[in-house]
Parts: sequence; C-alpha cells; structure tokens
Amino acid sequence: MAQFTLPTNSKVTSGNHYPAPEGATNTKTFQIYRWSPDDDANPRLDSFEVDLDDCGPMVLDALIKIKNEVDSSLTFRRSCREGICGSCSMNIDGGNTLACLKSIDDVKGEVAIYPLPHMPVVKDLVPDLTHAYAQLTSIEPWLKADTPAPEGRERKQSPDEREAVDGLWECVLCFSCTTSCPSYWWNGDKYLGPAVLLQAYRWIADSRDEYTGERLDALEDPFRLYRCHTIMNCAKTCPKGLNPGKAIGEIKKLMVQRQG
Repeated sequence: MAQFTLPTNSKVTSGNHYPAPEGATNTKTFQIYRWSPDDDANPRLDSFEVDLDDCGPMVLDALIKIKNEVDSSLTFRRSCREGICGSCSMNIDGGNTLACLKSIDDVKGEVAIYPLPHMPVVKDLVPDLTHAYAQLTSIEPWLKADTPAPEGRERKQSPDEREAVDGLWECVLCFSCTTSCPSYWWNGDKYLGPAVLLQAYRWIADSRDEYTGERLDALEDPFRLYRCHTIMNCAKTCPKGLNPGKAIGEIKKLMVQRQG
C-alpha cells in the first residue's frame, strides 16, 4: 500500500481547466481531485465545466460524461448506478456518499469531488480498500451453523427474526461511514470501523447463525470494538440511511449481558 500513499509534504495544486462546449448556457463546474502515483509528485484539482442540459441528474452522470467526452484518463469506480454495489463512494461537497445517489442539484455552486478521506489513493478518485476488506474478512461475514439445513429446504425464520436484520443487510459496503469516522482515522490499523462492525452485528443478530458466542469473543478487544466513541458521523453520512452506531451499541450491550 505504501506506493499509493501521498508524500507527507504534498500539496493539492490547481490543475487544468476544461470549459463547457460553445453555446452551453446551463453549466456547472466540477472540481475533481487528480493524482497518479506513476506520474504526479503532487495531487491537483482539475476544473470541468459541464453542460447540464446534456447530462444526467446525478454526480456519477457528470463523471461519466467527463470521462467519455473530455478526459478519458479520469479514474473512478462505478458499476450498478443504482446505489446497490457501493462502488462509486467518494467525498462530494464535503461529505462521503455514493456518486450515483448524489443529485447535482443538491450542491450549491461548484461541485468538489475527492476520494474517500484517510485512505491510500490508487489513482484519482479510487481509494485502496485492501485493508478495509481484510478487516471485513476477519469477522467472517457469512452464515455459520453446525446444525444441517433441512434437506432441500431453506433455514426458516419467523417474521420477527427476519425483522431483526433490517437496517443491517442493506449495507452495500461503500465504506462511506468508516472513512468519515475520526476513531477510524486515528486507529484504523486496529479498530474495525463502523462498516465492518455493522456487518459483524448483522450475523450476530441473525437467528440462523449459531456462532454468536465466538463472534463476540473475537470482538472483545480494546481496539476492535471499543474505539467507537459514538461520534455518529457514520449514521449521518450513510447513503443508505443506516445507523452503524446503533449496531455497535447493540454489540456492546450483548457484551455487558454475557458478563452479567
């Protein structure tokens, strides 16, 4: 990961300016973070004027238009365009969100776009999520049960048991919450962060999973769980409207209950 990390003395400089097509009357300026570890000593902000009369309504539409029509070297992740895959997470207008769900009209003035904060940058708007995915793998985010499922049938849940995982299964692992968390900025090498802890509780809360004790044992650590200080940036920034802080609180309550 070190080769993707910016030098500590790097500065974001003004970059190239790309004006709107001649005759465009309804335009918006997008200030986009650009940095290539192979070519650039310092990052820069390139400025693109986009004709909104010839562009879709979302920030991702503008990024795709810029890449297709103005600068093909612009690099970002995207896939579903429906807020399901979590690929296009980035910092837009000062907040972490999904570019495909962020309306251009929601931003007053110029649109500033940066990669997710406090993550190594691969290129431009692409963060290196290697460490975050390793943390996700560490909590074993899959159903674990020793009891065999009924032959040829699913493991059934009551309506109440199914409802217990609402607000958890919807997470698309965009890591907008994790990268908005100061505790993760300070202790990201040890603290799992809100996205991974929400995923951990998703399986703890699942009535079909039989490894609750083992999952709690794995989280009983001064850093993995307890670095959460309930700052709640996670809930504020989640583009799916979820509340990772609440899930973390539920894990802490279970820890207390098993000790009592």
